[in-house]
Amino acid sequence: MVKRSFWAKLLETASARNSVIWLTGVPGSGKSSLCQGFGDIEYFDCTIPKVRMEMEDSEGFLRKLLGKTVVLDEIQEVSNHQEILSIVANQSSPPKIIATSPLSLHSNPNLFDTIGKKITQVWITPMMSQDLLDFGQTNLTDRFLRGGLPSFFLNGRKPGREFQEWVNQFWARGLQEPFRVERRNSFNRFIELLFAQSGELFEAKRFINPCGMSHPTVMKYLLALQSSWLVQLIRPFSTRHASEIISIPKTYAFDTGFFCYFRGWQELRQEDFGILWKHWVLNELNSHLQSRVIHYWRDKGGHEVDFILITKEMGITAIVCQWREKDFQSKNLLAFRRRYPEGRNWIVCGDNVQAHTQTMGKIRLEFMTLKEMSKWTAPLCQIEDNA
Repeated sequence: MVKRSFWAKLLETASARNSVIWLTGVPGSGKSSLCQGFGDIEYFDCTIPKVRMEMEDSEGFLRKLLGKTVVLDEIQEVSNHQEILSIVANQSSPPKIIATSPLSLHSNPNLFDTIGKKITQVWITPMMSQDLLDFGQTNLTDRFLRGGLPSFFLNGRKPGREFQEWVNQFWARGLQEPFRVERRNSFNRFIELLFAQSGELFEAKRFINPCGMSHPTVMKYLLALQSSWLVQLIRPFSTRHASEIISIPKTYAFDTGFFCYFRGWQELRQEDFGILWKHWVLNELNSHLQSRVIHYWRDKGGHEVDFILITKEMGITAIVCQWREKDFQSKNLLAFRRRYPEGRNWIVCGDNVQAHTQTMGKIRLEFMTLKEMSKWTAPLCQIEDNA
C-alpha cells in the first residue's frame, strides 16, 4: 500500500489536537485505506450489521477501547453515532476516534452544534500534487482525464461508463437516505448539466426545464451535492458595490475526471487545459486550506479574478490561474485592485515558471508554480483553528 504522505501527516496533526477526527470525502477518495495505514488501530466497518449491533450500547462499546485508536468506517450508518462521539468528546481519557463519512460534519447540524468544536474535520480531496508524487505518476493529462479517485487514476486507462456507474451508486447509497433525493433520472440530468458547466455562474432557472424540477428542488439537490462534496460553491467577494456581482455563486465539480466525462472529452486539446488547470489549483487549495472559504470576484464589465482568499495573515489575496505564463493578461487583476488596492497577487502558472515578480504601478504581481503556492497556503490550514 502506497503511503499518501500529505494526508497521513494531516491526519496525525488532527489526531494530536482532538480525540475525535471526522474524516470526510467522496466515496472512493481513499478514507478507509488512509485509516488502515494509520499505525496500530481497532477497525470497525459500520456497514456490517453485527458491528452496528455491538455499538448499540455506546458506553459498553467504548469502555473496551480506552487508550486505543479506533476507526469507525462509514459512521453515518450507525443510528447512535452522535451519542458515541459525544461521549468520547467529553471524556477526560477517551479512546482516539477516527470516524469516516462521505458527508461533511456541517451536514449534521445537531452533532456540529453540540460538540463541533471538539471534533477536527479532515477533508480528503481527490488526488492532489503530493499524491501524484507518492504514486509515482505525475502526468497531469492522465490526472485530468482519469480523475483523482485512486482506483480510477491507477487502473491505467481512461474511465468511461465507470463514471456514470459511480454516480448511480452514489445516488443509491449516498443521497436517498440522508437527503431524500428520489428522482434518479432528474438527478442524473442535473449532475450531467452541472458538471459539464463546472466553473461557470450558477443560475437555478437554467436547470428547471431540462431536469423537470422546480426551483426549490434544484436548490435542494444542489445543497445535497455540496454537503457530500460533489459540488463546491464559490461565492462572489464584494462590498456590495453596484458594479460587482454580489450574489451569484459559481459551482465546481469535485473532480476533473467527471468534468471531462460529462463534457465528452476523451482527448485534451490545448485550449482545454485552462479550465482544467483552474480545477486543479482549486483542488490544491482545498487540500491545504481544509474548508477555509474561497471566493471569486467579478464585475458587471466582465472583469474576473479566479479565486479570492481572505485571511488575517495576508489580507485579500487574489489568485489567477494561468496554464501558460505567456497568456497572462493583467486587465482583470488591475480592475480588481483599483477597487481593492491592498493585498497579494498570485499568478499560479502551469508551465513550471521560475518564481518571479513584476510591478505594474503600485501593484506587485507574483508569478509562481503550484508548489510555490502550496508553501504559502499550507500554514493557513483550517484545522489549525480547531485547537
